[in-house]
Amino acid sequence: MESVLSFSTADLALTRYAVSPMWEVVTSFRLLRDEVEPPLHRRWAAQVRPRLARAGLDSGWLAELIPLNGYLADFLNPTPAAPFPALSGELAAILATPAEQVRTELDMLAADQDRRDGGRSARSRLLYEAPEETLAKVAAEIETYWEIALAPYWARIRDLLEADVFHRARQAAEHGSAHVLDELHDSVHWDDGTLRLVRRHCSVTRGQAGGGLLLVPSVFVWPRVLTRSVAGEPPQLAYPARGVGNLWEPRTPTSAAAVAGVLGRSRTRILTELDTPSSTTQLAHRAGMSAAGVSQHLTALRDAGLVTAHRSGRSVLYARTSVADALLTPDGD
Repeated sequence: MESVLSFSTADLALTRYAVSPMWEVVTSFRLLRDEVEPPLHRRWAAQVRPRLARAGLDSGWLAELIPLNGYLADFLNPTPAAPFPALSGELAAILATPAEQVRTELDMLAADQDRRDGGRSARSRLLYEAPEETLAKVAAEIETYWEIALAPYWARIRDLLEADVFHRARQAAEHGSAHVLDELHDSVHWDDGTLRLVRRHCSVTRGQAGGGLLLVPSVFVWPRVLTRSVAGEPPQLAYPARGVGNLWEPRTPTSAAAVAGVLGRSRTRILTELDTPSSTTQLAHRAGMSAAGVSQHLTALRDAGLVTAHRSGRSVLYARTSVADALLTPDGD
């Protein structure tokens, strides 16, 4: 199957990039639903799946709206208003989705999934009948999922996505936007003013869609691309970001001794142990320190902008920031 979008010169000029938290929510959740172990994200999935099950998110609203295959509700991926929107802004756009759009997309989802599981679920019926009230429950679940699955890792993910955007922008400046479009993915081809998406189906034609094209790099969409096409809005294309294969590789600190001279050995040890987001208890066990001592050090490190804290059920997970990564790694890489 091949979809075709014709581009005018104005459309090409309006092509832009955005790093979207909601695209990472959607694609990462779909990845976790697959029973097959994700080769690129094995380390991340092994940490997140147990948290997801404990929170009951493996069978909630997201599971209803993001099936393993096929169509997923487009209102989960509103058009980003800025190149680097916050999750809160995208959730506000989801909550503002017109009721008729929600119902139309639920009909599309039901039609696609009927071939597999035979009907609309109780959650889907509730969302269909009272979208304004029910979308608040969806947004609340997204926030919980974010804190469990993505927030502890977001600094690392965001750095990679932003690096991809800057690389593509530089390529566009040197070689033109058409060159960049032709190199996004092996199923995406640019040919004489036409963007061809092999094995993709867009329900909106170029005439119905808004101007331009929104390109969204994603960590979790690999190895495919995903599209969003809603009447009146620019088509979105989520593509695999460069460097995903190295995203979860342990970042072994090699300048810890120098950092210890400034921060002290205990706080430096805690930072080195935070290559994987961890709780106070886990850090105390691995570092051979008391939980109270670790808690005090984490407070100081958090105040200094070197760690962040994210709630996961009854626990709080701490993660290194990109500033701490740069301190512990020579030349910041």
